[in-house]
Formats: sequence, C-alpha cells, structure tokens
Amino acid sequence: MTEVERLVMLYLFLVGCIVGSFYNVVGLRLPVGESIVKPRSQCPVCGHRLSAWELVPLLSYMCLRGRCRVCRAVISPLYPAVELGTGLLFALSFYVYRWTGDTLLLLVLVSLLAIIFVSDVRYMLIPDRVLLFFTALILLLRLCFLPSEPWWDAFLGAIAGFALLYIIAIVSRGGMGGGDVKLFGVLGLILGWQHTLLAFFLSCLSGALLGGAALVIGKVERRKPVPFGPFIVLGAITAYFFGESLVEWYMRRIG
Repeated sequence: MTEVERLVMLYLFLVGCIVGSFYNVVGLRLPVGESIVKPRSQCPVCGHRLSAWELVPLLSYMCLRGRCRVCRAVISPLYPAVELGTGLLFALSFYVYRWTGDTLLLLVLVSLLAIIFVSDVRYMLIPDRVLLFFTALILLLRLCFLPSEPWWDAFLGAIAGFALLYIIAIVSRGGMGGGDVKLFGVLGLILGWQHTLLAFFLSCLSGALLGGAALVIGKVERRKPVPFGPFIVLGAITAYFFGESLVEWYMRRIG
C-alpha cells in the first residue's frame, strides 16, 4: 500500500466518523417527522443545546466520559458506535477494493445501513424516505456508471430480495416487517441475486445466534419483538466483503 493510499484510508475514516454523526441524526429524527437540519442537537434529558465542541465525533463522547456536561445523564453508546463503525467501514472499503467502483458502491451501502441501524434500533422502523432516496441513488449508479456483471444481476437481486421477504411476511402473518421487505429489495440492487440470498441467510443466522445469546443472558425478554435491521446490516456487510469466498466454499462443499 502506497503512502497516498494510507492517507486516503485515513481521510475516509475521518469522513466516515463525521457523516456517521449525521446518520445518527437522520436515523433518530426522520422516523418521528423531525427536521434533520434544525434545531441543533440537545440532551434528551435536560434539553441542553450542544455546543460545537460537544459534537465532535468520538472525541466529544470520550472527553465527556459518556455523560451530558450539564445534567450528567448517560449518553447512549449508539452515537459513538455508529460514528466509529461508519469510519472503520469507509476505510475498510478502500483498503479492500481500492480505486474501483466497488468502493463507491460500498460507501453507499454503508451509509444506507448506518441510518437503518439507528432507526431500527431506536424505533423498530425503517423509513420509506430513506429507502426511496437510496433506491434512486443506487439506480443512477447501476444504470449510468456502475452496471452489474451481468447487467441484469442487480435487478434480479432486487426482485429476489423483495419477493423472498414478502412471501415470508405473508406466511408469518406480520413476523417480517414491511421495512425489512423493502430494504432487501434495495440491497438486491447492490448485492446481486446470489449475494442477496446469502445476506438473508447470514442475517437469519446472526439473528438466531446473537438473539438467542441475548435471551439467555437476559438482555432480551421472551416474546418481545427484536429489531431485525441490525442483523440485516451484519448480513449485508458480510455478504459484500466475503460473499465470493463464502459462495465458492459452499459450492466446493456440495460439489
């Protein structure tokens, strides 16, 4: 890796942390109909309007030791987690794919999933406006700049992802949310049909394992709904980074 590429990785990490802070705002405000521009962020407990130095991604959280400067209420770790996760994934995208179209697609995917993660964790809701915005953006990239190979793979992926979860939603009588169904349709445009199916399998697997573990240790109550979005995030990211290797490994196993 050249010095320039290291600098690009550092730059993307910093940009990821900054936009991750904005994705927190979008994921928290958009589902409840609030503006993502104003008012300025504030403490949800005491209403203290945060100053500029209290809004520096990661650093402010560490300097404040995870508490509001005024009322000392605990600041949700969701904020720094999304900032750090977005920054790391932005940098990792370039590290793996360098100067290719895959890097751009992955940056778009990470951005979508960061917002979905926040909104689904907080409200168990995936906003349609977020999905519509990213659908338009991804379609523009696929049709004009970064077509899939073969060209129809992305569109077959969108159909497969939407149809699979729609059938599950009908059979389960609401066990699968409409937001999850539409999200997989959008993911199919990026992942293609094989990796979309893989992402769904990995999402279910991680949900079963991590959800089961949370149930055992008492973090989740029995029969209480659990947001599926975070597991979709994990499944989609894993499928994008490791999909080819996992598909090849599976084909060798059954061959």
